[in-house]
Formats: sequence, C-alpha cells, structure tokens
Amino acid sequence: MKILDNKKAQDLQVIGIRDLTIIADYFVIASGGSTTQVKALADEVEFQMKEKFGMMPLRTEGYNSSSWILVDYGNVVVHVFTKDTREFYDLERLWADGTKVELEELLSNEGDHSNEV
Repeated sequence: MKILDNKKAQDLQVIGIRDLTIIADYFVIASGGSTTQVKALADEVEFQMKEKFGMMPLRTEGYNSSSWILVDYGNVVVHVFTKDTREFYDLERLWADGTKVELEELLSNEGDHSNEV
C-alpha cells in the first residue's frame, strides 16, 4: 500500500478474500489518472517489491492496454486500473463479501511488511 500511496495512486482499497477463495488472501485495488500512470504504478510495485524483498510477481497481465494491470504475488494480487475501467469491472462490488481493510491501519503500521504494496 505504501508503494502505491507514495506514487499518488487514487482510491486505494484492500479487500481480504482469504475466507472466500483460494485465489489469494488480499486484493489491492488502485486507480491511476491515465494509462501512463497505471503503467507507472504497476512498474513501481514490481520494482520496489524486487528491491526491498527480492520478490518477483508470479504473473503480470494487462500491460498491452494499460487500462487494467494485474500484478500477482500469490497471496496478494494488485489491480491497477484507469477510473473508467475500474468502474466497469467494479471488483469492490464483486468481492463485497470480503473484509475491507482500513488504509490508515496499513499505512501507519511501520513494522509490518505486508502493507508495502
């Protein structure tokens, strides 16, 4: 979350989905103001996760269109959208049964590295 917040991502959301699916434990959802910013946000997540933790994504998707880029780290899947694409797919509604994680708690928890994305 800190990586995206530091890069001025818009409307950051974290949804806990561990009890709903085996896909992942958390979805991190963010928006960029343009396809250029969406790509820059996804690139920064990949760069910082590799630099700080030596972690490479299991897969990435969407770089060709840059309106929705998915970066999959196994337990955490990062979705970075343009505003229109995010409204169209509305993952927050689709995963409304998940647990909404409060951003203030994540951003202020200095000792916990799970909030770095």
